[in-house]
Amino acid sequence: MTRGWRWAGALFMAGAMWTVAGCDSKSSDESQQDNPGMDDPGPPPERPGPSDGTDAGTPDGGGGEPTDPDAGTPTDPDAGTPTEPDAGTPDGGPTPDPRADAEIPPLPSAPGWRFYGADQGGPLTVYGVSADEAGNIWVAGGEEGLFLLKRGAERFVRYGMEDGLRPYGYMDDGSTPPGAKYLKVISVAGGKAGTVFVGYEGMPGKGSEHCENNWDGPSPDPARYKSGDADKVSLNGDGTLDVVHYDIFSGPNVVAAERRGREKLCNILRLRYDKGTNSIWFGGNHGFARGNAEFQGAPMCNGQLNCTGVFEHVHPAINALDANGRPVLLTDAYYGVAVDPGGDVWFGGSDRTTRFRYGTLGGNFWRAQTGSENDPSNKLDLWLDAKPEHSTPAERVPDNISGAVVANDGTVWLSSFSNGLVRIDANGAVLGHMSKGSGLVDKYLSALGKDPSDGSIWTGASWGGGLSRLKGGNIANYGLDVFGRRYGMSRVSDIQADASGDGRRMLVSFLGFQDSTTKKWVAGVIGIYEGN
Repeated sequence: MTRGWRWAGALFMAGAMWTVAGCDSKSSDESQQDNPGMDDPGPPPERPGPSDGTDAGTPDGGGGEPTDPDAGTPTDPDAGTPTEPDAGTPDGGPTPDPRADAEIPPLPSAPGWRFYGADQGGPLTVYGVSADEAGNIWVAGGEEGLFLLKRGAERFVRYGMEDGLRPYGYMDDGSTPPGAKYLKVISVAGGKAGTVFVGYEGMPGKGSEHCENNWDGPSPDPARYKSGDADKVSLNGDGTLDVVHYDIFSGPNVVAAERRGREKLCNILRLRYDKGTNSIWFGGNHGFARGNAEFQGAPMCNGQLNCTGVFEHVHPAINALDANGRPVLLTDAYYGVAVDPGGDVWFGGSDRTTRFRYGTLGGNFWRAQTGSENDPSNKLDLWLDAKPEHSTPAERVPDNISGAVVANDGTVWLSSFSNGLVRIDANGAVLGHMSKGSGLVDKYLSALGKDPSDGSIWTGASWGGGLSRLKGGNIANYGLDVFGRRYGMSRVSDIQADASGDGRRMLVSFLGFQDSTTKKWVAGVIGIYEGN
């Protein structure tokens, strides 16, 4: 169905004052359990509202700065919690075959579309999809690992820790952290031909057991605080992999306010590769970071700027109050990551969005950090809270950003797990909002992508709505008539474009879901659109 639309929104800019200090906050269990996530398709839209994205810490917690700022060169709104078919023990040991009790529906058939699923060797749960510059398609398959569909192939190849994937960092002496290992691939971004960047989820847990909190907890466990982060994976001619790990942490005496070092980012929710600045951008829990896309690895590195390959981390955090009136730091879930042609990067999280002016400032990460963390006009509240700062949960409208793209005209689109779409100008002023009443498939949107063929904007629903494509003032919706009832009921977990060949391909991943009647996991699928 295609219908016309127009913007009807007010212009505003909002932000909150905040003082940079040491980022020593400890996140609440609420933050870790209820933030918008990819592993929870949830029930239909009569669901409760989303969490407030609280990262409960000291109100002045911040990203800090390295001792030498110029050193080196640089819950989802759906409340349901389905059981994932690939959820096994975190030690990488034998687990029951998840395919034995999963439903794998026949592939859909629709003009302009091709589909690849579990019967073609793909994962049961599909967290993300991307293509490298050679047109190879890479898929984030959760605990099943990383999947590759080589250009022209009809079946996937699966890769796991036994093939070199490394969802954990290094100890000070370059050794492997002791204890259990946990593999869960949740994001991918294609790079140069044969190369993909892979984002992991850290080892789950509550309170001080969670990978974000464990380093600062009473009993730090390297198996937990070193879990997650990201890899650069390169495909060899014989099908084997070369893997370089990005250990996203700061070692002793790197951050002035945190001399002991810090380990905060572990769940890499979105990745974006920028060839122009040689960067891989990590959107994660708590904040975001940058990696050197040509990093070759340095396992003996003790978290110093000259050898990590990573600058971390930044967040446009604000001070607020939790339900008990206690001060908390609001920062989490940076699913929105969009690279501007000039090298700046837009990051949208649970509560605020920022333009990280990396390109504008000539690649000076620390100056850009100051602009995102200290400038109230660069902490954008895209669905206005009643109070810009020190608000209670009842006074907040969490933005819950799920995706971001920079349009051809320089404006920026962001999708929300709970609020629909918003369009802003290059300075962050809101140009308008859209929701289901505007013609979109839903207000609960879980992914966003831009079509390089015509600049149209694609967005996908969190549950059973399918896709909307905004093009030339019209909206075209793709629903159950295209994807079928079984695949069409799934969350759209990722939308990316492949421009490697003569014609572009839009890549769409459908997560999969648990059927509430049969209790079986219904497998996800990859959709490839080559139509006009």
